[in-house]
Amino acid sequence: MSIRLRLTLWYSVILAVMLILFGFVIYFFVNINTYREMKAKIEDQITAINKTSTLDIFGNYNTPGFVIGDDEMYVQMDNFLNGTVQVSSNLHRLKLQFAVPDLNHISADEEGFHELKLGQYPFVVYRHLLQQDGKVFGVLQVGAYSGREAGFLKELRTALTFASMVVVLIAFTIGLFLARQALRPIEHVIRASDKIQNGSDLSMRIPREGPNDELGRLTDTLNGMLGRIETTYNGLDEAYMAQRRFVSDASHELRTPLTTIRGNIELLERMWLPALERGTHGDSDDPAAPKLSEEERRRITLTREAMQDIAGEAKRMSSLVNDLLALARADAGYEMEKTNQLLLPLVEDVARRAQLLPRKAEWKIGNLSAIENVQVYAHADFLRQLFFIFVENAFKYTPSGYVELRAIRSKDQAGIVIKDTGIGMDHAEVPHIFERFYRADESRGETSGTGLGLSIAKWIIDEHGGSVEVSTREGEGTTFIVWLPIAFLGNFNEV
Repeated sequence: MSIRLRLTLWYSVILAVMLILFGFVIYFFVNINTYREMKAKIEDQITAINKTSTLDIFGNYNTPGFVIGDDEMYVQMDNFLNGTVQVSSNLHRLKLQFAVPDLNHISADEEGFHELKLGQYPFVVYRHLLQQDGKVFGVLQVGAYSGREAGFLKELRTALTFASMVVVLIAFTIGLFLARQALRPIEHVIRASDKIQNGSDLSMRIPREGPNDELGRLTDTLNGMLGRIETTYNGLDEAYMAQRRFVSDASHELRTPLTTIRGNIELLERMWLPALERGTHGDSDDPAAPKLSEEERRRITLTREAMQDIAGEAKRMSSLVNDLLALARADAGYEMEKTNQLLLPLVEDVARRAQLLPRKAEWKIGNLSAIENVQVYAHADFLRQLFFIFVENAFKYTPSGYVELRAIRSKDQAGIVIKDTGIGMDHAEVPHIFERFYRADESRGETSGTGLGLSIAKWIIDEHGGSVEVSTREGEGTTFIVWLPIAFLGNFNEV
């Protein structure tokens, strides 16, 4: 429910309550004034009857003429001593009688005005108790027909009710309109915020309308805040773009010297490592070859280890630079050129080449028939890189046991399963493993790496419209399932 509607409802409810109270007060005073003159005449009639009435020794209550005053007064006297009932002529013509209270249960509360209904005729009756020596011996009732007054009050109630409903309805309609006009700046704030959220256009400003009230000052404050956010965001965006350009340029610049270093160190290894190995072990076939001293052997050993360290670090740096280049492409919005590719040959090629990777675990190739004749819309090289990342990770974190590659299919999705029996992960680490430079085993230090491989894998999966499932248990292993949408399915019987 909107604020506009809530405000209007609150005001309408308050107005309705006030109208009800006001109508009740009006009705109360009109009711009193309507019956005031009638009740005064009834009281005068009671006084006149009491003055002209006598009680004889036989208990007869005599009222000469009986009706004193105008003919609108209806009089009835009940004498409990002799059991007689006297009524005025006009009441006699109607063949009606006022109700009489039970003598055994009569009380002082019966004295006074009462509203009675005889048949379909309403009356206002004053009931006067006739007493002698403190004992009630009769009841004198004088009433007047109140049909006109009752009809008038009924019409008044109807008019007040109808008028209150009409006023509340009109007030609700006008209040809704006025609330909408008053809260229009808030709608401008909402629309501007939506445009900024959906379009990331921080140059959008909220239109300033109306007087300098609270909403106007709120609009000015929000516009000022948007200006500061735009300035800050543009500065951060420029810094981020400069950082991406630096990473991309630095990666490109580093590839050339790293390639040179790796080429030269490989040349040196081919040229010198065999001789260095022979010199270290003293197993030269030439009997005339000079014998090496312990110092020379130590120098040869250090030289060999240095060359191996340089080669290993150069290889690691090359891998890191390639990863940074891949992420720089992702940040720059690189679009892969994809075509329909048969998935099975790609996976078989990865499985064949994975046998040559350094590993301690057993390499198992499971059932791949689920992706037979399955085509995916993909970039073949990036798809190979994706599968290699998961396989290399599995080998890296599986010091014993096995790593298995197999395929499954579900409806229009093809799944490549890479399962290992390695060290596994804690479930709390799973949401972070695709973040850049995140290392799930960083505190344990059991493996080496940069923490970029799974970030690149996630980018490749997203570019192919796929998804990845992860199930893991610490100390028991991890299973990754890479799901790719099927572009075309040939003649295939589902397993």
